[in-house]
Amino acid sequence: MRGSLAINRRSVFKLRQVGIATLGSVKIKILICGCIALTLLAVANRNRDGSSSLLGWTGDVASLDRSSSPRGRYAIIMNTWKRYDLLKKSILHYASCPRLESIHIVWSEPDPPSDSLKRFLNHVVRLNSRNGRQVELIFDINKEDSLNNRFKEIKDLKTDAVFSIDDDIIFPCSSVEFAFTVWQSAPDTMVGYVPRMHWVDETKGKDKYIYGGWWSVWWTGTYSMVLSKAAFFHKKYLKLYTDEMPASIKEYTTRNRNCEDIAMSFLVANATDAPPIWVKGKIFEIGSTGISSLGGHSERRTQCVNKFVAEFGRMPLVSTSLKAVDSRNVWFW
Repeated sequence: MRGSLAINRRSVFKLRQVGIATLGSVKIKILICGCIALTLLAVANRNRDGSSSLLGWTGDVASLDRSSSPRGRYAIIMNTWKRYDLLKKSILHYASCPRLESIHIVWSEPDPPSDSLKRFLNHVVRLNSRNGRQVELIFDINKEDSLNNRFKEIKDLKTDAVFSIDDDIIFPCSSVEFAFTVWQSAPDTMVGYVPRMHWVDETKGKDKYIYGGWWSVWWTGTYSMVLSKAAFFHKKYLKLYTDEMPASIKEYTTRNRNCEDIAMSFLVANATDAPPIWVKGKIFEIGSTGISSLGGHSERRTQCVNKFVAEFGRMPLVSTSLKAVDSRNVWFW
């Protein structure tokens, strides 16, 4: 009797263990299936900007708009030179970006813009303005042809933020909006998409430097500049560049038709003692290759860096390895 009772107890105990194990396995499977279902739902609901609408989040940065203040919107300053087709494409694209307040075209050509060009661009801006706001389009006419024109102070600028861009570069509006939010968190800093670096030229002494292009940034993982061909900065630096930048540096950039972007990086770093912020973004270059593709470009940029160090009396650039990434648009970050 006792033997049969012990056997029954063991049988019940084994059945209980089997039941617990089976139930645990079912729970795990249900949990895994639930995770897979949520993942698929998130992927299916990603909108055109690459953001998820799961749990009511639309991914639209403009939904966090603070447009009632000058810091809630930004102005584009676009440098151009006799590339009207590229200018039209760029204006057509950027006019639809949600928090854009105005577009200022830096015009340095000997002849003023034609009436037909102005009519076309104004028509494009009116058609593509969003959120019930009319983007203002302004031609900033300059009498002389100088790369410094892109940094001239704009007296009636309504926004604190300036997005400096060349006419042959396109970024998705979602990328521009993300970079703008990064700038809002550090408004004294340059925030841009094109990083560059410098390092000490040990063969010539501690006061001599070498300019490093993209491959140097990629290899070392550090940078000390973001180029103004695609960068946000505060409008106060336009006034500072206009009024305080040494005349010898302005003359140098005009004469050599190069390095005004490095000069602006020096100016901001000298004022802040802080590094810029590199924002990850997909670049669409719609024009032909520029001066960076010419032979001796890096050597000329190195000469600029050393010239500016001598003029500033020190090396103001600060290196960093920080990179801002919009984690909503990537799986691994």
